[in-house]
Amino acid sequence: MCPTIAAMSDHVRPIDLPAPEALVRELGSRLPVFQDIAWTGSTGSTNADLLARARSGAGAGKPWLLGTHLQETGRGRAGRPWQNRSGSTLMFSCAFDVHLPAAQLPALSPLAGVAACEALRAVAGPEARGLCMKWPNDIQWHDAKLAGVLVETTRNPGGREAGYTVVIGMGVNLIDAAQLSRTLGREVADWTQVQAHSHRLSTAADLVCASATAWHEAVQTLEREGFTAFRQRFNHVDALAGRMVNVLEKGDILLSGAACGVDEQGRLLVRTPEGATPISVGEISIRRQA
Repeated sequence: MCPTIAAMSDHVRPIDLPAPEALVRELGSRLPVFQDIAWTGSTGSTNADLLARARSGAGAGKPWLLGTHLQETGRGRAGRPWQNRSGSTLMFSCAFDVHLPAAQLPALSPLAGVAACEALRAVAGPEARGLCMKWPNDIQWHDAKLAGVLVETTRNPGGREAGYTVVIGMGVNLIDAAQLSRTLGREVADWTQVQAHSHRLSTAADLVCASATAWHEAVQTLEREGFTAFRQRFNHVDALAGRMVNVLEKGDILLSGAACGVDEQGRLLVRTPEGATPISVGEISIRRQA
């Protein structure tokens, strides 16, 4: 369970975003497995750009990485619009080839959250214990949302044997937590609050490299072993463990109960008087009860 968010130290300096070309050079030197790395000053959506490229069949072999300083038509889950201002958010997406049955693709969503949370914990160090994940893949600093993850898939050109492209995008709040919290009417966190509890100074490239590498390794593990390999890892980052939740769909409460981990398909388990009910990714959202 994640405790109440602690106040940010005033002396913590925010992460600066280098110029796109400088960031590409550093990422290229640190991510040799990625076949194509690009960073732009502005784009509509890094996820949409990579999905369009995958559908066209053009470009180098994967993995690919695309980041941007400003995302003009970003989307969250359920197609909700998401915007930022340049320098306030670290935004990037990675594309990977996957060869999985269609029934296993939903597991990519919680998998991406687990891997991202583990990666950010590794960057921040053991002092930043407040980093956790709210199913299916929101990254939190204690009870405040720090980063959003969006996972999308498309079938590769060339038929069933060609498999799928999975695109995993993440936006990490670097600054503006107080302003966002007031605007949205809920707790929002940024990386300066994490840094205030870490003895390590991190850079934008540190966060990108750790997350991209973790996603690549996680996708490969899922192909070999299935989501069963991630159930214990999920438990170590689970922000909802043992907490009472409402399961919502389009604002309506479908059921209430205690969150109790995930099953072998990555579905959230909610314990009710009738037993543990699995909740599927993409159909509902989770809100903690007041």
